Amino acid sequence: LVILICGSTGFGTAYLLPKLDYLPDGNRNFILGRIQPPPGFNLSTTYGIAERIENSVKPLWSRISGEESEPGQPPKIANFFFLAFRNYTLIGASSVDVTRSDELVPVLRNSIFKEPGMRGIVAQSSIFGRHIGGSRVINLDISGENLDHILEVARDADRLLSHAMPKSEGNQVRPRPGLEIDAPEVRVLPDLQRLASAGLTARELGQSIDVLNEGARVLELNVGSKRMNMTLKGPDKIVDSTQGIENLPIVTGSGDIVPASSLADIQVTVGPSEIRHLDRIRAVTLQIRPAKSIPLETAISTIQTEVFDMLRSEGLPDGIKLSMSGAADDLTKTWNALKLNLLVAIVIVYLVMAVLFESLLFPVIIMFSVPLATAGGVAGLALLNTYITQPLDMMTMLGFVILIGIVVNNAILLVDQTLQHLRQDNMEPKDAILAATRSRMRPIFMSTLTSIFGLLPLVVFPGAGSELYRGLGSVVVGGLSLSAILTLAIIPLLLTVLLRSPTGATEPAIHKHKQDAVG
Repeated sequence: LVILICGSTGFGTAYLLPKLDYLPDGNRNFILGRIQPPPGFNLSTTYGIAERIENSVKPLWSRISGEESEPGQPPKIANFFFLAFRNYTLIGASSVDVTRSDELVPVLRNSIFKEPGMRGIVAQSSIFGRHIGGSRVINLDISGENLDHILEVARDADRLLSHAMPKSEGNQVRPRPGLEIDAPEVRVLPDLQRLASAGLTARELGQSIDVLNEGARVLELNVGSKRMNMTLKGPDKIVDSTQGIENLPIVTGSGDIVPASSLADIQVTVGPSEIRHLDRIRAVTLQIRPAKSIPLETAISTIQTEVFDMLRSEGLPDGIKLSMSGAADDLTKTWNALKLNLLVAIVIVYLVMAVLFESLLFPVIIMFSVPLATAGGVAGLALLNTYITQPLDMMTMLGFVILIGIVVNNAILLVDQTLQHLRQDNMEPKDAILAATRSRMRPIFMSTLTSIFGLLPLVVFPGAGSELYRGLGSVVVGGLSLSAILTLAIIPLLLTVLLRSPTGATEPAIHKHKQDAVG
């Protein structure tokens, strides 16, 4: 019977155990997105995109259409902003109804990504992750020496990701810095012979162009207690077009003024919008935020099998390395640390009981209640997932650590009471076990029920912070419930086996205690 119960709970644990996740995002009332427009968009084009995105969400603005949303419609937007920078754009919003802010994510995504060529991540801001995308962003890093080879592999990885983790299911991918070398770039290539004839160096030519372009800091001054920069800057709008850089006036060493094109070859070409390095090696990173319904462990496994393995089977160029970082690294490190903590907790509980009972065997019997509680915790989490999506994140895993210290109490009550009957009342093992079970059944159920009903509001009722601890509460409630029942089923049986010798007498250690009690 003991083998059947333990085997069933072990099978149930393995069957119902969900995939791992890292940390919950929480329910902050703030949606933030970082969007990467196609390279080369000027200010007027970006402004037009911003207007179209704004017009598409404006019907949800609370100051325009009121604070109450129609049934089945997204919540109204309390605040909205759109910021455009040189290489990226930030967009954000908050909800009037703070409990439904995550429903604004698809609203903003649909408005943004219907614009051609827009890439990025829009997500609810996490209480644990500082960067955009929260604590669930996986970085797929492609690094190497040759940028062309890196971009080629990155485009293949992006193609494989679009099949393995479709965007239609809520998955988001943002390349950093980009998958194409098509950002407009002006290159000034000094002609050293012509510079020498003009009495200039390449450095002086570069400084002159900087001054006429954006200005250059030439001196740092202390004015009282303040430190100020002196910047040398040319006239505003000295050129009206990119090609006008060729006509920038450069003063030679002899005092003559000549156009920049007479001292250098000026090319209007394309280049990367950003140079990214990983361990001082050039890299392109695909930032992946899996859909909310996909645990990180599943996403990491999918990336490994359907992207990494496929790329390696197709053949990688020489010097190209593939790796995962971000949430993938964090999950691995935290899970390894948590496994060690679980093991340490079990060892400490066992050693404490071994000291108290002055035996190495009775604590083993008590420790049989731990896997029973684990099965109950997994079952409680599985039951919760039938109503609300709750991954096995690291906050939920703490529930199993808590269970180790709680569920052994019931078994301790049974074993301790049995030993008291044997040592003090001089009872036979069978009678001692039955009497201990009868007398301790009521306290076991009283303490278990008070704990369960105390934790149920954390699991059942919504509220501020409930999304963080709901999983932990369901694990503890399920573990306590199943353990209270199965502990009464197997601990007396194990005690019967331990206290029975082949001749029908008790174990020598127990027999000695009985003699001491009689004496």
